[in-house]
Amino acid sequence: MTRVENRGPGGLAAAPGLARSLGLTHAVLYGLGITIGAGIYVLVGLAAGRAGIHAPLAFLMAATVMAFSAATFAELGTRMPVAASEAAYVDAAFRRQRAALAVGLLAVVTSAISAATIAVGAAGYVSVFLPLPKPVLVTGIVLILGAIATRATLQAVSIAGLMTLIEIAGLAIIIAAGLWVLDLGAPIRAMAPGLADASAWPGVASAALLAVFAFIGFEHLVNISEEMKDQRRTLPRALFITLGLTGVIYALVVLIAVAAVPPAELAGSSAPLALVFERLTGWPLGVMSGIAVAATLNGILVNMIIIARVLYGLADRGQLPKGLAQVDLETRAPVRATLLAVTAILLLALAVPLAGLADLASIGTLLIFVLVNLALIVIKWREKSPPLDVFLCPIWVPFAGVATSSALLAVDIVRRTGAF
Repeated sequence: MTRVENRGPGGLAAAPGLARSLGLTHAVLYGLGITIGAGIYVLVGLAAGRAGIHAPLAFLMAATVMAFSAATFAELGTRMPVAASEAAYVDAAFRRQRAALAVGLLAVVTSAISAATIAVGAAGYVSVFLPLPKPVLVTGIVLILGAIATRATLQAVSIAGLMTLIEIAGLAIIIAAGLWVLDLGAPIRAMAPGLADASAWPGVASAALLAVFAFIGFEHLVNISEEMKDQRRTLPRALFITLGLTGVIYALVVLIAVAAVPPAELAGSSAPLALVFERLTGWPLGVMSGIAVAATLNGILVNMIIIARVLYGLADRGQLPKGLAQVDLETRAPVRATLLAVTAILLLALAVPLAGLADLASIGTLLIFVLVNLALIVIKWREKSPPLDVFLCPIWVPFAGVATSSALLAVDIVRRTGAF
């Protein structure tokens, strides 16, 4: 029987603070590792279905929206270098623990939806090797990764790190092959006439909502800000470099995808980047599908780890049932919290279509960004003079973060009402 230890409030002696050992290079590598993930492998086809040849613009639009919130996270992260950051910012601004708990739970729900989205996408790539019904594949994938997530954190994170290297290599291969084989000027020239037509922009905006999902993760850099050598300089730079590099990589991959395969065909594929790779290289579909399997499995595992730790942290502070703050005596992993995460992910993956899951994850992320930007506005408005030792962004930046995030949320509302 699994042995557990209760870690309720007040159950731990004071421990030394975290070591400030991370420089800019380490921070950027961490940011790229958690941002460049399975989203791009899963969503290329869906984005092409909504925006057609203009899909690369949707990813650039999403990156622009993210940039305002990145600046907000940069300031709040240097003001309050703590884990469980979103909840801490809302608590500091509005002084309502229930509101902070709600934001923490929203982050949990968003991560669960993200993992479910990736699980459905992973099943599409695994089906290249195992032609089984999708529900069977999804169930097997989630349960196997759940077993890994209950092991020691070092083991789980080491496996995730290896798969991160594989997924980045897969995108690098597609970019190199596309630059070698394709004339990328052709799709760029093809975009211009369509953009003059106002009817093209609703599709681009709708695809941008999906593209937000692919950028989820960069904001988690604030959770390691306490371990950075020079928080004021390192955190803002790491946030902007991570977001900028990710935006360029994504735009190139999507541009190559729509140049190599007609958007309608991409939209109908269960393994879109594998199809792109096959068209570019002539190699078997299974080569890129194998890389994509590693990428998508990594995305699920990382989200499981994040969810379990957030649930554990909230329970350890007495904001959730104490049972979720129990850890296994051998692995020191929060087993009960992990099992809850696995159950939620599996139910979502089996019950909601892929496009719906991706939209829900993006909506949750944008809601968090709206709240975090509002928190910075309130904090700036309330103080007489800003601190001297933090990164400061102009007051219009969080307002722009609220406006742009809200605009994409409005796009989703309009789309669901059938206005376009």
